[in-house]
Amino acid sequence: MQRFRRFSRYLALFGLLTLLAACAEANLAVETTKVVTRKNPDVSGPYKIGKPYQVKGVWYYPQADYNYNETGIASWYGPGFHAKQTANGETYDENDLTAAHKTLPMPSLVRVTNLENGRSIVVRINDRGPFVNNRIIDMSRRGAQLLAFEQNGTAKVRVELMKDESMLLAAKASSQGGDTVSPAPAAAPAGAVTAQALPPAGGAAAAPAAPTKPAQQSAIGAIKTPQVTGQVSVVPVKASNIFIQAGAFLRQANAQQLQMKLGSLGHQTRITPFMLNQQRFYRVQLGPIASVEEADKLLQRLIDTGHPDARIAVN
Repeated sequence: MQRFRRFSRYLALFGLLTLLAACAEANLAVETTKVVTRKNPDVSGPYKIGKPYQVKGVWYYPQADYNYNETGIASWYGPGFHAKQTANGETYDENDLTAAHKTLPMPSLVRVTNLENGRSIVVRINDRGPFVNNRIIDMSRRGAQLLAFEQNGTAKVRVELMKDESMLLAAKASSQGGDTVSPAPAAAPAGAVTAQALPPAGGAAAAPAAPTKPAQQSAIGAIKTPQVTGQVSVVPVKASNIFIQAGAFLRQANAQQLQMKLGSLGHQTRITPFMLNQQRFYRVQLGPIASVEEADKLLQRLIDTGHPDARIAVN
């Protein structure tokens, strides 16, 4: 009887180990599916810029800014939004290389570089956001994984709009409806290439020339959707710091006045000049700040004390 009980315990233990192994294998399978990159999504929404809109009392003004090049803090979104509709009508997939931006056209292509490790990828904008803590872009989960900040949740990044590729993408998407493409697709290198007959190689008979299409038809017909491959490149990056920009002024005296007012916050402040539309501005910044979490708290404190235009900056 005792021998039978001992055998039963061994059998139960073996069953438990088998069950745990099966669970571990299932979990591994689930984790594997979470990191699959779909290089060329089958779905693509219409071209959309959109009208000015308001979120939590802040107005945003979408535009086709083909010179867009910004630094700031990136975040990522995934499980809670997976399979939901994006701002341009697509179905969000956390494994696609897509991202949300507050004002850039949808779709457009941007290169996102993690300023902390130099990892850089290209993603497609197809959603609006993020609207929390002044983040400049919300990456898909897969994008955050490739840039190696999924665990941290945020990263200092540079976001650069890829002009030619985005114009081609806009021209392709506009055929499905949506907003008017501006500037017109003809301004992009849309494949308007002239063809000419070449002498046959090695004595081969020359093939009859194919009839040529009108120039505009050839250009549009040659447009191919730019590919998002998921390829990660590593580029050299310089050391960067987080600051809070409390305001920007045309008059230096106004900047100095704000600097004095912010002295009570206990953070180092500075005034730095910059040019915008051929005008010199003076921006007031607090920092450098040690972490994104500390920057978030200081930003909220500034907003709560009457500085609604304060924002996080990465220099």
